[in-house]
Amino acid sequence: MILAGIWANFAKASAAALILRFGAERERWILWTPVALGVGIGIYFSLLNEPPGWIGPLAFAVAIALAIVGRRFEYLLLPAVTGAVVASGLMLAQLSTFGADHVALDRVITTATVAGRVASVEQLPDGTRVLLDKVRISSLEPPATPERIRLRLRNKMPDLLPGAWLQVRARLAPPPPPAMPGAYDFQFHYYFQEIGATGFALGRARLLAEADNQLTLAHRWEGFRERLTTRIRESIGGTAGAVAAALITGDRGAIPEEVNEAYRNSGIYHLLSISGMHIGLVAGLLFAIVRAGLALIPPIALHYPIKKWAAVVAIAGALFYTLLAGSTVPTQRSFLMMGLVLAAMIFDRQGISMRFVAIAATIILAFQPEALLNASFQMSFAAVVALIAAYEVWGSAFSRGRDKGLTRRIALYVGAVALTTVIATIATAPFSVYHFNRVALYGLLGNLIAVPLSSVWVMPAAVIGMVLMPFGLEDLGLVPMGWGIAAINEAAAKIAAQDWAVTTIAAMPSSALLAMVLGGLWICLWRRSWRSLGLAGIAIGLVIAANASRPDIIADGGARLFAVAGHEGRMLVSSRGTARFERDIWLRRAGYDAGEEETFPRPGEGHGVNAAAHDLRCDESGCIWRAKGQTVSFVTDRAALLDDCRTASIVVSAVPVPGRRCASARVLVDRFDLWRNGTHAIWIDGDKVRIESVNGARGVRPWVIRPGASRTVRAQTPAEDEESEAEVPIVAPDTDIP
Repeated sequence: MILAGIWANFAKASAAALILRFGAERERWILWTPVALGVGIGIYFSLLNEPPGWIGPLAFAVAIALAIVGRRFEYLLLPAVTGAVVASGLMLAQLSTFGADHVALDRVITTATVAGRVASVEQLPDGTRVLLDKVRISSLEPPATPERIRLRLRNKMPDLLPGAWLQVRARLAPPPPPAMPGAYDFQFHYYFQEIGATGFALGRARLLAEADNQLTLAHRWEGFRERLTTRIRESIGGTAGAVAAALITGDRGAIPEEVNEAYRNSGIYHLLSISGMHIGLVAGLLFAIVRAGLALIPPIALHYPIKKWAAVVAIAGALFYTLLAGSTVPTQRSFLMMGLVLAAMIFDRQGISMRFVAIAATIILAFQPEALLNASFQMSFAAVVALIAAYEVWGSAFSRGRDKGLTRRIALYVGAVALTTVIATIATAPFSVYHFNRVALYGLLGNLIAVPLSSVWVMPAAVIGMVLMPFGLEDLGLVPMGWGIAAINEAAAKIAAQDWAVTTIAAMPSSALLAMVLGGLWICLWRRSWRSLGLAGIAIGLVIAANASRPDIIADGGARLFAVAGHEGRMLVSSRGTARFERDIWLRRAGYDAGEEETFPRPGEGHGVNAAAHDLRCDESGCIWRAKGQTVSFVTDRAALLDDCRTASIVVSAVPVPGRRCASARVLVDRFDLWRNGTHAIWIDGDKVRIESVNGARGVRPWVIRPGASRTVRAQTPAEDEESEAEVPIVAPDTDIP
């Protein structure tokens, strides 16, 4: 009883202390608005079934009613307002989903004549990728035809511009589902881009008509971006030109994969994604140039607010750069942040603050709720929030150092870059592990080299080149820009080539990431000492992540590939030549490096390394694997079903099991299960077996494409192919194409 009384008094005192601290940080409450909005959005997207349309409005109305009734009682008002914001997030997500509704392909079309208008063009190292709208497909009626599709063309078409009309023979497929439960969901992201099919050309694309004069503003702008991208690449040339185009127009398609990999493994890939640093440098350079130029004119400098004029020009320049870069989520966030800072300068208010971050996040989530699940949104805001929180603590120390000598300033700059890199790396590490399963161990070194080069050389040269481009003198800026990029490329390649430059980490559960995010937000958004309670959330997330286990069995949704977790940290796969994209994702999400996998033993291998070390035996009809007290059968031939169903406790079959009857099998996953629900992952824990499937984890949602009754449209014969081309030309409606 005494202990109970002591515990009760302690709990009351702790609760009172928390309430007191909560009230003392009233001015920080507003910072949690985008968090509450994100909670509502997250609830909606995590549901396995589409909720009724009235759920969001009803929850919002109830919360508002409670807020009105309890406006005199703070203990009721704050939860009610929070509930209203959460309900708003759910409603916004519902509206965004409803607005993105479109026709999507539900089966593979092995060959068809496709025609459409080019909406955007992306030049790749070995071809061209286009986004087509106003699509017509020879084997589909117009109501069943996706409005927009993404195609990879075999031939490079450098002069192709948005607004042109193309025709090509192509293989089409629905947007691909996740390669395994929890992996990147192309169908989700393509749904909100309103892309209903993807595919590749089977022959050379034919240009039906050039872009006409009746283009939309969006097509004209995309055409301008494409021409500018080509001009930049041609001016600089080579890999440096491809990287320069990425830094100016956001088109990364022409960058060779080995360069992308070097940037990733050296921890500087963020430089290729136009974000806060790039927008800030462009705005800062424009601000400094305009202000310095006006300061040289005494009548203007003495009588007019040239600082505010420079801020207006910087805002306009930052907006132009944002649109030029494709207006991605990181650039939107960066522009909103920079615009708010410069607007504060115009109205004589405080500069950058956490409140501006909250406003930017709220605006983006209000107009693009689906961005919450995007890695770029998460990492971008995580880095900015962490950096501003650190600046609030240590900013005064850096400000005092600015008035010292040159040596002190240089040391301060290097220290600031190092500290910024460390903070941003720590803040984004959970998202990097969750989405990409990798951590660049030499990221600090890479950023200490690349960030100064980019800040004082590459981006200023880019601004000079863009300013001089209307006069045909862009080479004066772009060529030096290429020299700086070449230096960064070389540094990235050398760092990435070092041993242990990057480490692969197994995927963590969503609950681990959520715990870390809430803990990190608690630390960053509050100012008083109770912010340290957020460490508990981070610790919980780390514990969950550390205890997450790799799946023991993975079966591809197309029944093409199987994998098992072998001994000594090795994954065994049934084939190295089949479903290579899926295999690479399985390896990465299981925490294996590429090339660490082994293959199933060949039929007849009774004492090979694979067979002996991993208790795996194979013949022409399939494989038997014994692990963790279970006997697992992988069936590839119907003739083996009867025997395997008598002896195996887990049966994974690439062929249908008649009547779904398998005598001793506790778990049966057959060809139809794989077809309906996609890739399956199986965990074995003694007598307990846990199964997850791609569609089981995603539920029945508008973006989840379920297989239809007809899965494949037959291929046409060459004679039929020629006849369809000659007699049924596919053209878009409402055009003047001859």
